[in-house]
Amino acid sequence: MASSIHPTAIIEAGVTVGENVSIGPYSWIRENVSIGDGCEIGSHVVLCPGSILGKECHVLHHAVLGEIPQDLKFGGEETTIEIGDRTVIREFVTINRGTQAHWKTVVGSDCLIMAYVHLAHDCIVGNNVVIANACNIAGHVEIQDWVILGGMIGIHQFTKVGQHSLVGGHYRVTKDVPPFIIAAGEPLRFEGLNIIGLRRRGFKNDALKALKKAYNLIYLSQYNVSDAVIKIQEEIEPNPEVNALLEFIKNSDRGIIR
Repeated sequence: MASSIHPTAIIEAGVTVGENVSIGPYSWIRENVSIGDGCEIGSHVVLCPGSILGKECHVLHHAVLGEIPQDLKFGGEETTIEIGDRTVIREFVTINRGTQAHWKTVVGSDCLIMAYVHLAHDCIVGNNVVIANACNIAGHVEIQDWVILGGMIGIHQFTKVGQHSLVGGHYRVTKDVPPFIIAAGEPLRFEGLNIIGLRRRGFKNDALKALKKAYNLIYLSQYNVSDAVIKIQEEIEPNPEVNALLEFIKNSDRGIIR
């Protein structure tokens, strides 16, 4: 099916537009942009050079994707922003492209990025992530698969948020949030397993019991994190979920929330 491009939209040279794409009034699609099949681009959207959209994405009005980073070290290098398939980006979202640190900013497939979110340079966002309204996410942040972020969260640069975790709204994230949990409070702290979310996604009781025991050792015992990791390795039968938790802690540069 042919694409539908409003006559007021500006499409520069070197743009690749897939089949069945719609581009709304007054949108500006700049050079070296790729838009996958079935995408819907609203009105007054700006897609800057290096923006790559997968299939069936929906970018709503006044969003700006791929603009240069807000980073004084940025030297004009050619970098990209990559969006997966079926991701929805709502009104007034801004996502900056990468720097030479990673050369790209990535948002996965089947994500929902709500209105007024800012996602800075070199961030890596996994699949099936929901980021609620007005979150401000600094550079080099990693958000793993199936994370849900409540509205108006601020996330410090170089922070990681683990898979299947849920962070309550209005909080500051200055340390890494381990996978599979709920985090809330000021300062941000562990509030238990994300039981409802994990059950909805098909996690078995054995996995939930193992995770509960592991997190009890980390947060509800006399052990520090290093000692708790040793006890987990000694006392809990390895499984994919516990292994993911231990790997997350091992790779944490900023330390996990307490």
